[in-house]
Amino acid sequence: MIEHNFNIGPNSLPKYVQISEFLAREIASGRLVSGERLAPERQMAKNFKTSVMTLRKALSRLDDLGLLKRVHGSGNYVKQNNVDGSVYAMFRLELIGGGGLPRADILAVNLMRKPKDLIAFGLSDNATRVRRLRYLNDLVIALEEIWLDESVGIVQGKNLSDSLYNYYREHLGLWISKAEDYVSLEKVPSWSPKAFLLDRGTLTGYVERLSWGQFEYPVEYSRTWFDTSRSRYVQRMK
Repeated sequence: MIEHNFNIGPNSLPKYVQISEFLAREIASGRLVSGERLAPERQMAKNFKTSVMTLRKALSRLDDLGLLKRVHGSGNYVKQNNVDGSVYAMFRLELIGGGGLPRADILAVNLMRKPKDLIAFGLSDNATRVRRLRYLNDLVIALEEIWLDESVGIVQGKNLSDSLYNYYREHLGLWISKAEDYVSLEKVPSWSPKAFLLDRGTLTGYVERLSWGQFEYPVEYSRTWFDTSRSRYVQRMK
C-alpha cells in the first residue's frame, strides 16, 4: 500500500479534483495497481493535507471515472481502467518514477499571424499562441507552445486554467477529440526562461501535436520541449 504526500504548487483546479487527478495518474503509471487497497480515508486526508470530506469527494470522482471500487466496511480498492475521463487524460508526460500532477505557469498569450514554419492546421491565417512552463508536482519539466486557430476562437489569458482543453470546452465550446503526437529531439528555444533548467540550444525531448475538435481538420498545433532527466513521454494502450 502506497502512502502519498501531496505537495504541489498553485493550481486553479478545486482541491478534490487535484487529488483525484493525482491518483488517476498514479493508477495510469502503474504505481497504484489494480486490486490495491488505498490507505484509510483519515490517513489519506492527512497525507493530502485536506479534510476527510474533500478526500471523500475526490474518491467519489474516481469512482465515477471507474478507477475505484468502494467496499463498505472494507475500504477503497484500485480498479485498473481507462483514464479518458481524467482532466489530463491527453497529457503524456510523467515523472521518471511515474505519475505527477500537471500544472502550468503562463508565460505569454498573443493573437498573431501564423509563422511559415508551423505545420498546416485550421482555416485562418491567425492563431492564438500560448507559451507555458509546465510542472509535474513541484518540478519544472517542460516548455509548451500552443497555437489555436482563430476560426475556433480566441484564447484570453486572464481566464486560462491549468487544463487548456477544459478552457476550450468551457469558454470556446471546443472539444478536442483526437490528437496525433510526433516525438523527436529538438533544441531548447531562445525564449526559454531561467526556471527551465536546460540551457537554450540544448538538445532535448520534443513532442509536436496536431489536435482535432468537432471538425475534419486539425485546429490546434503544439510543440513541447521536455527535460528528459526529470520526465518521460508515455503512451499506453489498454
